Amino acid sequence: QFPFGRRLPCDIYWHGVSFHDNNIFSGQVNKFPGMMETVRKITLSRAMRTMQDLFPLEYNFYPRSWILPEELPLFVAEVRMMKDRNPSWKPTFIVKPDGGCQGDGIYLIKDPSDIRLTGSIQSRPAVVQEYICKPLLVDKLKFDIRLYVLLKSLEPLEIYIAKDGLSRFCTEPYQEPTLKNLHQVFMHLTNYSLNIHSGNFIHSASVNTGSKRTFSSILCRLSSRGADVKKLWSDIISLVIKTIIALTPELKVYYQSDIPAGKPGPTCFQILGFDILLMKNLKPILLEVNANPSMRIEHEQELSPGVFENVPSPVDEEVKVAVIRDTLRLVDPQKKKRKDTQCLLYPGVADGKLQLKPVKIQVKYGMKDKQHKHHSLKLSLKLKFYLKLGSCQSVEQAPEAGEELPEAALPSLCLKQVFPKYAKQFSYLRLVDRVAALFIRFLGVKGTTKLGPTGFRTFIRNCKLSNSNFSMAAVDILYIDITRRWNSMGIDHKESGMCLQAFVEAFFCLAQRKYKSLPLHDQVASLIELCECRLAALRGKRLLWG
Repeated sequence: QFPFGRRLPCDIYWHGVSFHDNNIFSGQVNKFPGMMETVRKITLSRAMRTMQDLFPLEYNFYPRSWILPEELPLFVAEVRMMKDRNPSWKPTFIVKPDGGCQGDGIYLIKDPSDIRLTGSIQSRPAVVQEYICKPLLVDKLKFDIRLYVLLKSLEPLEIYIAKDGLSRFCTEPYQEPTLKNLHQVFMHLTNYSLNIHSGNFIHSASVNTGSKRTFSSILCRLSSRGADVKKLWSDIISLVIKTIIALTPELKVYYQSDIPAGKPGPTCFQILGFDILLMKNLKPILLEVNANPSMRIEHEQELSPGVFENVPSPVDEEVKVAVIRDTLRLVDPQKKKRKDTQCLLYPGVADGKLQLKPVKIQVKYGMKDKQHKHHSLKLSLKLKFYLKLGSCQSVEQAPEAGEELPEAALPSLCLKQVFPKYAKQFSYLRLVDRVAALFIRFLGVKGTTKLGPTGFRTFIRNCKLSNSNFSMAAVDILYIDITRRWNSMGIDHKESGMCLQAFVEAFFCLAQRKYKSLPLHDQVASLIELCECRLAALRGKRLLWG
């Protein structure tokens, strides 16, 4: 472990919070550049809204959202309009600060006028969403699901889902929101970090009981009631794939900025935490995506007033150790070199025997990580135990270098590949991915994330999108109007120019202008094909001239 970093090359770099080391030129890093920014509540909501505009039925698993403060007037107007249409509609909304975590700053409201319009709303923007009033209950308690998803590769896209997850329970019996119970966080908010402070929180040695249980135990219970568990899993897999598809365009822009093509650099992978709520009808709803899900496998127990002890958590250990263990198995850099065998540590095949060689893994902590160092050390010891053996032997009994390691000793993978396995079913959704590819192509300067006016004009000219009805002067006006509005939202003032979201909006405007009679997704698909075709023809001409 290297709290202050290290320059010697390693096979795997395990960073605590985010990708923050530009001096890595090889190996693999457990974080993607820009992931923290991409899954923030506002950025996620914008990405999901873009996909909802294109494919409303496919993306109806994400609650209707408004961004504060910029969309407050729109939020007020739309709620008023819906109430006028249906006077019996009595909605509840949940307000979530953009950079909040562990339930910090979340509150429920019944009316837009209840939003806390203090100075902090300007400095700390938020997302307001429709609150799911009819969740599935177990033992009369509301709960959510934390599923672990491995994004193993961005290009080509490769996604794995853990076969088990955590179910985190509220600690007070659920009632539908009223003005009297809106502030009862232990009834409405499932965050573990909040409910652990409740007197009703139950730490259990069993994975089937208590305030935190395995998701598989919930599935068994639902199955015994006759629920279609296979369909539920299918819906969850669909939700995860669609969400990753919505996030990849932004991630690719960050990736090419930090790790430009053609230059030496690491490959990336990342474990994400998906928080999912089940409705009464078993429809999964995405709550949020966490770039840094907790991997803690113990909890604090108060022995006496002010005196705490760290106690192992069987539920966390069962799920989390398997996720990290199998992530390391899947990203093993020597995996491709193996012949007819599989091993968790680096093998050398000689005389038909496996020779174990050490994996070099650098664990690096930033300042924010030091408070979690103790818990991470405990987890790393558990991983050493599982990685060497995959069985119940002690570390000291592990095979020495040169000894044979029986394949039967290795546990089966807990991570299931869902993409590209199901790529054919979801490839039609990757329209914004192709728009992002056009955006990146015309960025010009490597390392930038924003498109300048010259780059935008070159895009229009090369794709032959201007004509007598849409002059280059109109192109400049479109660029200025959209860029100015997005920059006024305070997205990113580090560099000037058009961000990806602004380019996507401009691209949609161009598609609607050119193909007026088609639905939006057909308009966008048609314009993408036109641009790709004309750019391919231009590339062919340049090759011929060369």
